[in-house]
Amino acid sequence: MAVRTLGSVSESVRVLQVNVTRTGVPREPVAEARVTKLGLEGDRHKAPTVHGGPHRAVSLFGIEAIRRVATEGHPIRPGSVGENLTTEGIELSLLPTGTRLAVGEDVLLEISAPAMPCNLIEDAFHDRRSGRISILRFPSDSRMYARVLREGTVRPGDAIRVLPPADDSHAVLHRQLDRFDAVERDAYLTLWRALAASGVPVSFLDDGELAGVATPSIPVSAFNRTFGLRLLPHLLDRILALYLRAKSTGWLVSDESPWRDAVPGTASAVYAAPTDALATDAADRDDIRIREVDAADTRAFTEVSIEAYEMTGLEADAWRALTPHLARAPGERLFLAEQDGRPVGAAALFLRRRTGLLAGGAVTKAARGQGIQRALIAERIRHAAAGKADWLIVTAEPGGVSARNLEASGFEPIWDRRMWRFDPVADREVALAAAEAAASG
Repeated sequence: MAVRTLGSVSESVRVLQVNVTRTGVPREPVAEARVTKLGLEGDRHKAPTVHGGPHRAVSLFGIEAIRRVATEGHPIRPGSVGENLTTEGIELSLLPTGTRLAVGEDVLLEISAPAMPCNLIEDAFHDRRSGRISILRFPSDSRMYARVLREGTVRPGDAIRVLPPADDSHAVLHRQLDRFDAVERDAYLTLWRALAASGVPVSFLDDGELAGVATPSIPVSAFNRTFGLRLLPHLLDRILALYLRAKSTGWLVSDESPWRDAVPGTASAVYAAPTDALATDAADRDDIRIREVDAADTRAFTEVSIEAYEMTGLEADAWRALTPHLARAPGERLFLAEQDGRPVGAAALFLRRRTGLLAGGAVTKAARGQGIQRALIAERIRHAAAGKADWLIVTAEPGGVSARNLEASGFEPIWDRRMWRFDPVADREVALAAAEAAASG
């Protein structure tokens, strides 16, 4: 649909109802509400790890969609599926990502993503199938999330001015990152579950967008790491609690410092590209054989990984124990590179949501500089394409050898981030402050 600008405002485009709740759904109408970067004041989410946060601060739903659904006999009404603002005069889910909505005198929102239906709103449907408002099945009948670009107060009757995306908007990129982050989260959970299945004591955080693990006996970042702070930075206390309980140092993946004076760790960039835009010719070499490894034949893969990453002690033992479990996990594929019959490199590919994540690529020190890493990348691209993945992602240290190999294959850096170190002893005051802030919020 055409996007209206400030110069062509229609009085029929307005806020029909403002809705808040402290208990989940339904949300009930109020006379006005203050809109902040984290949503409407006085409003709460029953499932805060899958809703809310700065990128999903305000939920919107059009009365036009509500009426269409209601004509099918569903007991849906404004607020019953949890939207904060019920709008009139605009087909919200047909607007491009990044479209801005100027609401009333002060508030400026930016459309960020569709709000996928969940079981919390089942009562609004006579058959309890909330998928009736999924954007995947009904593109015009979805709720939408929005960021808050400018705070203020909203009231029923406020006019809505529809503006095109700002030139410097990152809305489309963040929507891509939503998908990519979900795949990376699933991949690491798969790795950590393999570690647990091998008998190593671990503590998990697996709650909506938040995922993490604490492994006190193996103090390396791969086994003491968390994801989710890009979407849910206000839930820092839940992440820190994991490491406080486990008495284990943790590494938090985030694009911004999680707290004042946080200790920055390794910098990395997210690289991505459409699968059909990537080069695979590097895999066509007579001197290198790359083969997929199954659960019954992981020994060579494991030992070359340990050698390439220079693992020792309990970390090396853990990899020997977990790799057979990892090889059996759905979506996980392991590859071994051999040169003249000798194992010289290992790599992994994780497939989920039509996306492939390249992980764990490494080459032994004696075999480096011979293009083996490029060959491993190319082979995994081929397998991802065969697995119907339309995007591939990978993380690497900017400016390093891995980054250069990725860029030579067609990958582009799209996002920068770091790992931030949390020491449960030295940083205990940080955790207490985060918990206090969460309680008062």
